[in-house]
Amino acid sequence: MIHWEIPAPHVGLAILDRPEQRNALNAEMCDELRGYLEAAPDLRAVVVAGEGTAFCAGADIVRRTADHGGLAHGRQDSFRPAFELLCNAIEQYPAPVIAAVHGPAIGAGTQFVVACDFRVAGPDAVFGIPASKLGIVLSPANVTRLVQLVGHSNARDLLVTSRYVDRDEAQRLGLVTRCVTDTRAEALMFASEIAALAPITVQGHKRAVNLVDAAGMLDAAAADEIRELEQRAFLSDDLQEGLAAFAEKRSPNFQGR
Repeated sequence: MIHWEIPAPHVGLAILDRPEQRNALNAEMCDELRGYLEAAPDLRAVVVAGEGTAFCAGADIVRRTADHGGLAHGRQDSFRPAFELLCNAIEQYPAPVIAAVHGPAIGAGTQFVVACDFRVAGPDAVFGIPASKLGIVLSPANVTRLVQLVGHSNARDLLVTSRYVDRDEAQRLGLVTRCVTDTRAEALMFASEIAALAPITVQGHKRAVNLVDAAGMLDAAAADEIRELEQRAFLSDDLQEGLAAFAEKRSPNFQGR
């Protein structure tokens, strides 16, 4: 489900290779990609791209709904912890990670690219986090990353309304670093440019920026409160309704409980 290669000196390329599901993420994909990153700590840049017509349509909701021991029954599912570990691994990877976004990057797809250092987007790129259409609250880390990237007002807008934004608006919000035509090819060129720079300096600056960002992170009490909100949402009737509506291709009827 993850195709991994070294297409240029010191550059890694990870391709989400599940085009029939529009590269929807599951726990196995998250673990596999994290494993590749952990096994190649000395690369100077990494590009993540998607096969087919989408970068990543989000989490594999259909599979999670069918999991009788997981999300559809209000229990902890395997995807959330695996996804959190992957986003943390991307953020903490020594070298820059570039998301080459073509087509939709929705839900977990948007959260995934927010964890990356750079987002190179093609003309058909679309971003959005439809959590309020499913009854999900994001984790403290993913809320923090989004706020740090686009600011409080824009993060509030995206999370509360669940609206989608095209590439141009995403760039204005700060979600997109560069607008390109051929996402994968131009992301790899960008990665090769970075790989040719002084790696100690590049990695030092990535770490320094992360430390500056960390200074504005949530305190423990606020993070605990968000975790409680997250858990409440995952145990709610509204989540079950959102999942059922998704599966039945109808509008959800949320009751606020």
